[in-house]
Amino acid sequence: MTLPRHVYQSTKPTSWVSPPTEGGETLFEDTSFTAPPMNSQCFYTPGYIPELTGTPQGGAGIDHMFADPVSNVGVMYASSLANQGKDIVNKEIDRFMAVNKLKYFFDVDTRYVINKIVLLMFPYVHQEWEVGYHRDTPLTPRNDVNAPDLYIPTMAFITHILLAGVSLGLQNRFSPEVLGLCLSTALVWLSIEVFVMRLSLYLLTVLSDLSTFDLIAYSGYKYVGMIFTMLGGLLFGSAGYYLALLWSSVALMVFIANSLKMKILCGISSDSARTGAKLRFRHYIIVGLAIFQPLIIYWLTSHLVR
Repeated sequence: MTLPRHVYQSTKPTSWVSPPTEGGETLFEDTSFTAPPMNSQCFYTPGYIPELTGTPQGGAGIDHMFADPVSNVGVMYASSLANQGKDIVNKEIDRFMAVNKLKYFFDVDTRYVINKIVLLMFPYVHQEWEVGYHRDTPLTPRNDVNAPDLYIPTMAFITHILLAGVSLGLQNRFSPEVLGLCLSTALVWLSIEVFVMRLSLYLLTVLSDLSTFDLIAYSGYKYVGMIFTMLGGLLFGSAGYYLALLWSSVALMVFIANSLKMKILCGISSDSARTGAKLRFRHYIIVGLAIFQPLIIYWLTSHLVR
């Protein structure tokens, strides 16, 4: 079927050409878009790809942009700034958070976790309490069961909060506010305990390798005893609670006393009265911290188990 002539003429592409000058030459060349050819049915020819004038072939424009020396200098400068910013951030993180030191306390495996929990609950048969060293570097928890870690205190703390929620739910006393209060109270007591211990070591000028992370680890081991105590109360009532409290308290006292004794009493001899007084004060710190653990366990668990 052939379209009428007036329709065919209306579909013909138009081209704008500048008027000729007196010499017959145009002022400028026509660079407008040229319509693609049409077939006899007035449709565009299939497969036709229009040519874009002014665009370099094969993406030469992009290659030219990256080949520009100014662009290369800008890219290199931006990369240098990014690397410098990354180094500054890493230095600040290492300064305030001691990430490298923190990795040491989480270098654990399944065998260490099992052996450490057994040691916390049955410390009476353990003989060697000193942390091993390799080339003046303390062995990681993975390689030494006496080394302090933060994995067990962290997991025990989370488990304690979850178990507190279960206990409150069984008593129809659960609410987000009460659970949040248990969480904040446990964190406050842990912070106070670590602060008092750090202050006591500073006032007595105790020169040891105990860091803040070490103190957090030793103070956080009581959450293992707290879990054992709460399970005893939930399963066997008040009698089970007090029996579990007695067992976990004594075990924790023995563990804390033997572990800190190797750290705090190192390098002290009783040759003079002055060193003897320092030795007594250090013993007081160890005994005080050991006795303080059962009190905290009872304070944080007695209201959760009825």
